[in-house]
Amino acid sequence: MNFNTISVIGLGYIGLPTAALLASRSKRVVGVDINQSVVDSINAGDTHIVEPHLDGVVRDAVSKGYLKATTKAEPADAFLICVPTPFKNNFQPDLFYIEAAAKAIAPVLKAGNLVILESTSPVGTTEQLACWLKEIRDDLIFPEWGRDKFDIQIAHCPERVLPGNVLKELCENDRIIGGISESCAKAAIDLYKIFVKGNCIVTKVRTAEMCKLVENSFRDVNIAFANELSVICEKIDIDIWELITLANRHPRVDILKPGPGVGGHCIAVDPWFIVHQAPNDAKLIRTAREVNDTKPHWVLMQVQQALNELLIASIKKQKDDITIACFGLAFKADIDDLRGSPALKIAEMLHTTYPSQVVCVEPNLKDPSQHPATQKLKLVDAHIGLTADIILMLVDHQDFATLKPNLRSDQRLIDTRGLWNSELLEKC
Repeated sequence: MNFNTISVIGLGYIGLPTAALLASRSKRVVGVDINQSVVDSINAGDTHIVEPHLDGVVRDAVSKGYLKATTKAEPADAFLICVPTPFKNNFQPDLFYIEAAAKAIAPVLKAGNLVILESTSPVGTTEQLACWLKEIRDDLIFPEWGRDKFDIQIAHCPERVLPGNVLKELCENDRIIGGISESCAKAAIDLYKIFVKGNCIVTKVRTAEMCKLVENSFRDVNIAFANELSVICEKIDIDIWELITLANRHPRVDILKPGPGVGGHCIAVDPWFIVHQAPNDAKLIRTAREVNDTKPHWVLMQVQQALNELLIASIKKQKDDITIACFGLAFKADIDDLRGSPALKIAEMLHTTYPSQVVCVEPNLKDPSQHPATQKLKLVDAHIGLTADIILMLVDHQDFATLKPNLRSDQRLIDTRGLWNSELLEKC
């Protein structure tokens, strides 16, 4: 297929890099987002997210006229839907944004168009997308498995990238492409080969949807094992970091690092899609989710224990005298993404209990005022944070690794990521 104009619906952490890469290949790209400030920022050649090298690619694509952003869908040859898929109460999948995207593009669809759903989705969502489009555009024929003739090609191709390395992985990683029909999958391959160097592997659409859910559930289960180990080791006085280092010397053991929980828009969400569709069978997946979801509360208990130690040792006379510094608010290292962040949740809960005693350090936020979740938190420089009575390491940003601080005898460190433990074996 020929793709002269490509529309990307949703200009977030996946949509914008994808749009920028397509535009960098001299394709005319129209990005669509409901947020006017995001649209204005992109059209000015700026980016609203922190991702290495993305700002340069966007600036170049906009200046050359290949990339523009708008709040309303326009006609195109292909449409990539990259909108969020959160969950509602009781962890039920919320497909509101996908349905909204369908309603947005339906009026401008024409015969020969390709529609690709990139949003991570419960099994069956791509077929539901086709149904939503068909309800609005009954003048067009939409694909079904086994049908040879139709007007619109529809496929699912989930993203599988690492924040902080998105541009490289979008190009180099293999892509799993599930078409509602074989020809739909082939059309999707033609589009991805514009910028993807990795293999494009074809499967059925439901398998492609499940593949992404399984990949993130695998990660979640393994993180839960590490997080559960950290809780057990604290109770029986074993250094979790030394233990993992020793265990990983086994040639077939690779235990991940524990942390304050699991956040983001994928790993903390996608396993629930599987649980929702197979509630009686997804026992291990559900348990892993529960382990990771309760880890922030365990961290709060560690803070309370440190606070009590300072009071018992008479280092501080009153609870109100004790200051707490949270290092990191993003859901993982070296990004500015706060979605579902356990670090942010911990900071918010501490602020609720100790409103005048908590400070936060987050070097990756360009403009904290643009993040409603952080406006009530007091953000400070890292060196000020290091003077707090309780230092809580939540996110192992590279900026923090270079600090190499030393603890005073009247300070306590809670290092949930093991970033500073080796540096602080001796207290000054």
